[in-house]
Amino acid sequence: MNPKNREERIIALDAIKNEAEKLAKSGADALDVQGFVSGARKELAEQRPDKESYFDAAVTAKKARDKR
Repeated sequence: MNPKNREERIIALDAIKNEAEKLAKSGADALDVQGFVSGARKELAEQRPDKESYFDAAVTAKKARDKR
């Protein structure tokens, strides 16, 4: 991942964290906060995919399946 995309992902993840903290402090249910975080991270992954991490995870999963 190039440095610009990585920086944008970090900024977006920080914004998600801050918003989740605001929701929690305002009295939102923990399930609602978790739902927000999951949805926001999924949307971020669609907008700014980290193909290198995905590839590494796929290789690791394949190695684990092959050991069975």
